[in-house]
Amino acid sequence: MKKISYIFTCLLLLMFLIPQIGNAQDGDLIEQKENGAINWSKGIVVATGIGAPPEKYYGKPAARPMAIRVAKIVALRNILEIVNGVRIDSTTVVKDFAVESDVIMSKVQGMVRGAEVVKTEYMSDGTVEVTMKMRLNGGFSQLVLPQDVKPIEQLTPVVRPKTPPPEQAPEPGFTGLVVDSRGLGARPAMAPKILDEDGQEVYGSAFVSREFAVQQGMSGYAKDITVAGQNPRVTAKPLTVKGLRTEGPGRSNIVISRADAAKLRNSAEHLSFLRKCRVMIVVD
Repeated sequence: MKKISYIFTCLLLLMFLIPQIGNAQDGDLIEQKENGAINWSKGIVVATGIGAPPEKYYGKPAARPMAIRVAKIVALRNILEIVNGVRIDSTTVVKDFAVESDVIMSKVQGMVRGAEVVKTEYMSDGTVEVTMKMRLNGGFSQLVLPQDVKPIEQLTPVVRPKTPPPEQAPEPGFTGLVVDSRGLGARPAMAPKILDEDGQEVYGSAFVSREFAVQQGMSGYAKDITVAGQNPRVTAKPLTVKGLRTEGPGRSNIVISRADAAKLRNSAEHLSFLRKCRVMIVVD
């Protein structure tokens, strides 16, 4: 009974502590997993491991170091499990990508082993709880982002009609894009796409420079529309559009109206801010 009570207490601690890791804030999009969480707003994976020393070491100097070591191993195993399930795009998760190559799988595992300890707690019964985090941006993004996300030095502007209709006249001054996909059951991914109603890509791998995608992710995520609009990523004057539905089995691609797509395409600056991944997606 005492052991069951202890396990129950640990589970409660996990439920309350995981969202706080990585300085999670109101509006952050956090996807809870069985043994941890993905903070899509911060671009990190967090997981907790609990370790106990072998019984014969209880009360001895080596007990605590051994418990810490076990806890780290458990936390790293949990991070790897979560990372394998991270959505790359609407059809692929990391595990699908990694199993294609032993080299890629080895690199993913190596990055997981480099996860950082962010919290260590010592329990009265000798067990230790270690929380670790791993960044999704940077080297990990460089490894798993699709190869069609290429370095782009300069983008060629979209050719528009010489006399666009009045309702589609260029709207200068937008500094980013906010896509409101609340209520659609949309799910975050590392390489999402924004499509118009005709299935034409408005934003995706062809629009971004790999440098920016690797450094900060192809899009930011939030669960609050106000927080998203005020995010420094989209700076002072973002264009806000409403998602109509999702596309793809992973529900990570968002469809917007033809009118909103035209408004984005006719913005004189849109190729520049899309190249720099100045996009926020709001998800429930």
